[in-house]
Amino acid sequence: MDQIEYQCLHPPDEIADFVESFWMLENHSDKKREVVLLPDGKVDIILSRSSLDPFNIILLGIETLPDQIVIPAKTRMFSISFKLSAVEYILKEPIADLLRKAKILDKNFWGFHKEMLNDFKVFYEYSSQKIIESLPKELDPRKGKLFRELYACEGDISINDISEKIGWSSRQINRYFTKEFGLSLKSYCNILRFRASLGHIKEGKLFPEKNFSDQAHFIKEVKKLAGVSPKELFKNQNDRFIQFSTLS
Repeated sequence: MDQIEYQCLHPPDEIADFVESFWMLENHSDKKREVVLLPDGKVDIILSRSSLDPFNIILLGIETLPDQIVIPAKTRMFSISFKLSAVEYILKEPIADLLRKAKILDKNFWGFHKEMLNDFKVFYEYSSQKIIESLPKELDPRKGKLFRELYACEGDISINDISEKIGWSSRQINRYFTKEFGLSLKSYCNILRFRASLGHIKEGKLFPEKNFSDQAHFIKEVKKLAGVSPKELFKNQNDRFIQFSTLS
């Protein structure tokens, strides 16, 4: 992670059901950095500036496969990482067509401006307040419970079990997920379970800690979502798996 600076802040309690974190990443180097973006189940709004573009805002949809990206030289990024509940209630539009894609937003989206990239704390406080002002007056109780269960168990639950817990049929849940997010609930659970496994792998635990059927299944799922085996991911050669490198 030489020449790469990373910071992460937790959201205020008022918006914790909708926001996972705020983070900043900066490539101080005069050289571009090639990294692999891993699926993590989040939806991100990212403000950035670089040697190639003085100011840009994008909405990044859910990643379902590893994606090689380039961080240009002298790049600074500030981001809000949303939970899926924010898609309908804060962003107020489906992201099904953004699966593994990004959408360029207006440069004045939410009143953001390029000077905001000068101070991460200012960005954090401004964005938090903006989201607080956008909080819904009412939330479908089934959806609220659905997302709380998903994140509490880190995706380690069967579709039938979660359906019974919240009183919503698996068919209805999958219809909702496909329409709003572009993937099935099972696929999303697999991503959350994979992400939860990253911490174990970083500790050198190259075996299932979550509810995988066996070692072969664990290796298969990691290869599918990271592109490499747990052993290769643990080595993380050249810090190319950026989210893995920044795990605390």
